[in-house]
Amino acid sequence: MRIIESCAECLYDKQKHLTEDERYLKEIKDIIDNRGEDDTSPYLVYRFNKVYQKYFGRQTSYKEIKKKYNDLVLSMEDSVRNRIEASEDPLAKALLYARVGNYIDFGAMNHVDEETFLSLLDRVEWNDKDLDVIQSFVDQCKRARNFLLIADNCGEIVLDKLFLEQLHKRFPELVIDVLVRGGEVLNDATEEDAEYVGINELARIISNGLPIAGTVYDMLPDSAKEVVNQADVILAKGQGNYESLSKQGRHIFFSFLCKCELFTSRFGVPKLTGIFVEEWD
Repeated sequence: MRIIESCAECLYDKQKHLTEDERYLKEIKDIIDNRGEDDTSPYLVYRFNKVYQKYFGRQTSYKEIKKKYNDLVLSMEDSVRNRIEASEDPLAKALLYARVGNYIDFGAMNHVDEETFLSLLDRVEWNDKDLDVIQSFVDQCKRARNFLLIADNCGEIVLDKLFLEQLHKRFPELVIDVLVRGGEVLNDATEEDAEYVGINELARIISNGLPIAGTVYDMLPDSAKEVVNQADVILAKGQGNYESLSKQGRHIFFSFLCKCELFTSRFGVPKLTGIFVEEWD
């Protein structure tokens, strides 16, 4: 997904909020102004972070924030699971809860509000546009052998786990892999985070090899490329994964909330609207 000018300005402004250091901001502006045609926001932010470390050392850790939201959603796990299992279609309901979890994003959101997150959980619902995509998703899982979930944020991954539980119940022969970030970046989920919430009990956890808030195929280690290539069904969570994987010649289902103007404009929806789309290669 190409970076439009308004997105480039937003990327620069976020770096300017970190520091007024002129040397640093000049390098950031050079990266933005000389970006490649196919460069995505996650890739540019990955480059920004390397420049930041050169000038200032390691960035602020999100370790405590990640634990806070993992623990928050883990404390609700049994209640949400009960709601899912009491629904008419537990797999579809679990997909919906997992999408709502995408709200917990300290990259795209200027402010993550716990009360807003809880209110979103209390009013989960599909829109009419989702229904055909859900049916296609289920139909393809019926025929699949290998399923790949490309995860996004902490907190959200607890709800992803509840979705994977239902996926396993519906399709017990399906081999499930989960791709996570290869290093600390914002509040995105790493192997350590995925194991903390228990995803390893349901799926094999694969690292994307780098602290990058997206999935840039050419930058993946060979082990991750193999998993992507072998997956019969891929579900990618979050805006960063959409930005880096959309229009890359793969058949992927995407699930996220629209949290910035780039996405609300693209899909013609209000902020925090849930999107579930299927993109063919």
